[in-house]
Amino acid sequence: MREFLKQTFASLVGSLTSLILFVSLGAGGLLFLLIAVASRDTGPQVQDQSVLVFDLSLNITDTEPTLGTNEAISRALSDEEDTSITLRTVLDTLDKATKDQRIVALYLNGSQNSSGSSNGFATLKEVRKALERFQAAGKQIISYDVNLGEKEYYLSSIADQIFLNPIGAMEMDGFSSEQQFLKGALEKFGIGVQVLRVGKYKSAVEPFLLEKLSPESKEQSRALLWALWGEFLSTVGKSREITPKQLQGIADSQGILLAEEALQRGLVDQVAYFDEVLVELKKVTGKSEDAQSFPQINLTTYAEVDNPDTTRPYSENKVALVYAEGSIVGGQGGSQQVGSESLSKQLRRLRLDQDVKAVVLRVNSPGGSATASDIIQREVVLTREQKPVIVSMGDMAASGGYWIATYGDRIFAEPTTITGSIGVFGLLLNIQEIANNNGITWDVVKTSRFADSQTITRPKTEQELAMYQKSVDQIYNQFLDKVAESRKLPRQKVEEIAQGRVWSGVEAKKLGLVDEIGGIDKAIEYAAQQAKLGD
Repeated sequence: MREFLKQTFASLVGSLTSLILFVSLGAGGLLFLLIAVASRDTGPQVQDQSVLVFDLSLNITDTEPTLGTNEAISRALSDEEDTSITLRTVLDTLDKATKDQRIVALYLNGSQNSSGSSNGFATLKEVRKALERFQAAGKQIISYDVNLGEKEYYLSSIADQIFLNPIGAMEMDGFSSEQQFLKGALEKFGIGVQVLRVGKYKSAVEPFLLEKLSPESKEQSRALLWALWGEFLSTVGKSREITPKQLQGIADSQGILLAEEALQRGLVDQVAYFDEVLVELKKVTGKSEDAQSFPQINLTTYAEVDNPDTTRPYSENKVALVYAEGSIVGGQGGSQQVGSESLSKQLRRLRLDQDVKAVVLRVNSPGGSATASDIIQREVVLTREQKPVIVSMGDMAASGGYWIATYGDRIFAEPTTITGSIGVFGLLLNIQEIANNNGITWDVVKTSRFADSQTITRPKTEQELAMYQKSVDQIYNQFLDKVAESRKLPRQKVEEIAQGRVWSGVEAKKLGLVDEIGGIDKAIEYAAQQAKLGD
């Protein structure tokens, strides 16, 4: 029995020792494994002699898109890639690549873009400036596309070599704007429309009232399109050493060019398949033709790489960048909206932050609620009393978008920024006729004349229309007063250039609505100077 107990005890001690040793080794192994994994997880790697790949199908926005719950779940469960990237990320990444000795060239890949670019020309202008800086550093830019649209060509035209697929084509047919009109359909179905507006160029209501463009709407659309087209012709022509007149001739005589025609016209450098472009990319990176590939990294991936330029000293003093992108609404706002409460809260927080020495307000908005715009503008004015507020306008700063911008210490716009639209409108729909035609009627009991003035079951009375028009007139006059005061312009001049008309950035500068032509980088640089932050 004693021997049995001794053996049992020894066996138990051995088992416990083995277990402890196993657990210790296991923990140690796990720790080693974690250290090994951590040591390997250093983020994206950049090889020497690499090419930065810029997918021209990327949707460039000012702010990160806000996904709804269903959209987020759908994207997570699918293989769909996020094709959006912020303008700030694009500019910073291109500038980082300009200084990175490991990046020797940039490849503009348009072959993934089947539906055409949705980016505005003001946004593309800023990207093009970054490409110019990259090129000025002595680095090559190579472009390849299958079907080359005008927006893609606006960027690609800067390339040292432009390749176009032999079976592809190139768009060079100018710009157009087409408006749909609903007047006939609304009358047919019995939908009543009553309009309130101030400003003969405030054309947003015209589709509900007319069957074609008014002379005023056609005039401003023509002027704006020619401003955009003129910027395109001069910029592309300079890069390709073709006069604007020659490009205009191509647009008028051909419009769509086959690959060989584009080559003959000097619009592209080579007609080639992708495998032939691949040979050129290998050559740039020092690889032989029979190499399987070449060192490369996508722009979205390279954006996550640490900046090799760490020589800039750290400072607690900051220039804050705030975005107002989308329609302006009251409250918090949602996806692609500028909420008056959320943006006002941001501005108040920055106003009280002692480390923030200046604010850059980036506006990219078609407007929206006048009340919400005024709430935001008030916070801009209060912030300006404490520190410089510089405004950078993107593709559009119209109506309410210009309302919130006008009190900036200095306003920057791109040549093609859609600016102004200083005007007000209201649209009042009613369903009385369509309802009555289908046997539906209403009756009402009320305590006062205007108690049911917001109903859609009948047209507004003359008294009700007068009440609404009074409100519209008041908002318009406030708009004029604010522009006159903030821009230091005679009110009579503001009345002349207002009327709901939109202007290009270049024309807006001539009229005194903006101070300087330039992009977001220029605005940030100016803000730093005003805040006396040095370099």
